[in-house]
Amino acid sequence: MKKVVLLMLGLALSLMACTSTKSQNAAGELRTIKLPMGYIPNIQYAPFYVAVDKGYFADEGITIEFDYSYETDGVALTGAGELPFAVASGEQVLLARSQELPVVYAFAWYQQFPISVISAPELNINEPADLRGKKIGLPGLFGANYIGLEALLFEGGVDDSEVTLDSIGFNQVEAYASGNSDVVVGYTANEPIVLSSQGFALKEMRVADYVSLIANGIITNEETIANDPELIRSMARALAHGIEDTIANPEEAYNTSLKYVENLKDQDKDVQMQILNTSIEFWKADRIGYSDPQSWENMNNLLVMMGQIPNPVDLSKAFTNEFVP
Repeated sequence: MKKVVLLMLGLALSLMACTSTKSQNAAGELRTIKLPMGYIPNIQYAPFYVAVDKGYFADEGITIEFDYSYETDGVALTGAGELPFAVASGEQVLLARSQELPVVYAFAWYQQFPISVISAPELNINEPADLRGKKIGLPGLFGANYIGLEALLFEGGVDDSEVTLDSIGFNQVEAYASGNSDVVVGYTANEPIVLSSQGFALKEMRVADYVSLIANGIITNEETIANDPELIRSMARALAHGIEDTIANPEEAYNTSLKYVENLKDQDKDVQMQILNTSIEFWKADRIGYSDPQSWENMNNLLVMMGQIPNPVDLSKAFTNEFVP
């Protein structure tokens, strides 16, 4: 299989009390951190908005400047040492390290891989093996949608030659609603919810129900770990607090997000709340921010199987849990 660049999201629970070491400079000023988010402003970023709005980042001496650029841009800038952090998914870290970019995954925001296969009920797709012989619409052979689909095919013993992968761009809702695609791949907290809200019947198969993979989190680089580890701890504490508050009070998190997502007020609140509550399912954890080693092994093996990396990456350098609160 040809190696392709994986893009996007493609897009964590108890806060343990500890004494924070501030990131202010000698004059006591807040340190501004430009944070590439990998996607446009969205309700799914509620934990970040809550942490900013409630002053959790400020308490750690940090001011966050949200940068809604492509995920791969953030990975490249972080790997080059031009930025200390970015929001990125696990496969991006392994791809970067296979190209000798010294990025390190330091905080797991998502605990489960948030991708689903959506299908017309009459197709009776109930498990991964049922995808054999089907034409499947997805944005393209890149990103989290592609990774998630390949993971399901592998779990079902289905070879790529036994399915037709149809690159339809980010038009899964339109393709399914129009009947042009009876099977599409999308984000669990997006396409299935939107289609259901529009009255379309569907079956949903979640990747997370079959395989554990590393999804979105905070990445840093080896230079920051060596020279400014307290900055990473500060970042982790603030975000963990924001995630905890969002899980505890989604309604409050929605109201906070209205300040940061310009068009959120113009969208159906019930749908947006369902998106938020579904996302929360993927953030919950016994230890907020913890990165599961087995999920890393699974992702490493999957990327090798897909031909995205030539050999397994040294995982001891790819992620760490030392900064998790």
